[in-house]
Amino acid sequence: MESAQHTVSANGITQAVRVAGPPDGVPVLLVHGNASSAAFWEPLIRRLPATLRVVAPDLRGYGDTQAAPVDATRGLGDFADDVAALLDVPGLFAADARPVVVGHSLGGGVAMRLLVDHPERVAALLLEAPVSPYGFGGTRDAHGTPTTLDFAGTGAGTANPDFVARLAAKDRGEDAPTSPRNVLRATYVADPASLGEDEELLLDSVLSTATGDDNYPGTAVASPHWPGTAPGERGVLNALAPAHFRIADELVAVPAGPPVTWVRGDADVIVSDTSLFDLAYLGSLGVVPGWPGEADCPPQPMIGQTRAVLERYAAAGGTYREVVLPGCGHSPHLERPVEFVAELLALTGVPATA
Repeated sequence: MESAQHTVSANGITQAVRVAGPPDGVPVLLVHGNASSAAFWEPLIRRLPATLRVVAPDLRGYGDTQAAPVDATRGLGDFADDVAALLDVPGLFAADARPVVVGHSLGGGVAMRLLVDHPERVAALLLEAPVSPYGFGGTRDAHGTPTTLDFAGTGAGTANPDFVARLAAKDRGEDAPTSPRNVLRATYVADPASLGEDEELLLDSVLSTATGDDNYPGTAVASPHWPGTAPGERGVLNALAPAHFRIADELVAVPAGPPVTWVRGDADVIVSDTSLFDLAYLGSLGVVPGWPGEADCPPQPMIGQTRAVLERYAAAGGTYREVVLPGCGHSPHLERPVEFVAELLALTGVPATA
């Protein structure tokens, strides 16, 4: 399938949306992750059958969508409201469509929020390497119980300033580990060869990120606790922080919860129980000095947290399936596309040969 980009006005902002397939096709909504855009889905869209109606928006502050400010105190609510508004834009989906919603990383959190807020509009969720239902970072155990320091060391203050500067400068080089190209190669996938001929397209997607206090990474505030920073009230990384994004109980309470498929790679270095983006884990390795220890600041068990919440979701009447891909990193749709497409089509009910 081939996609075409449209520009629409929804939820008070101008949104860029990639669309593929017939208007009356089986609806699928693709929600991209942080530091990317809808273009990150292009390698997947090419592999999908023409019987699907695929809509993939650029979230606010990414791609060609307006860089509207992100109110971090709403968690991922701004993003979810933008996406929800697209469901009723004439011409994108059929009237009253209930799409299968696919969310990657941050987009997985947006998909969860969309389900909680509009359960009647979601047929199923495919969560691809999603952010934990307890947010990204923070000292909580697998069941969400906070420990002493709780939200310190999360939010915008944890972003690498050199990466942010290179992102703002649209740096396409490979002279430093913090260059967007090298971050793409080293952390978005387990094997950079899986980027293939799409590397420049995917790098363009990363570089489309709007930087600053209102977008990526956002504002930071000082904390008396290690490592001295806590989430502010504006911007993307703060919206992901557990101080603002905590959706576990709401997700479990969704009535007649639709099917959820959770796809992840066991070599993911971003969403992991040993995440290289978790300051507590880096502190435990001695990479970030001054770590106060396991009792006060344990690494976040992101995988354990997600599994515990989905088990509660299933016990409350929903269903979920966990798919673990060996040797795969943070982007299964790029690294293991055959398996990923199969899981997506299983949720849509469309035969793989369609």
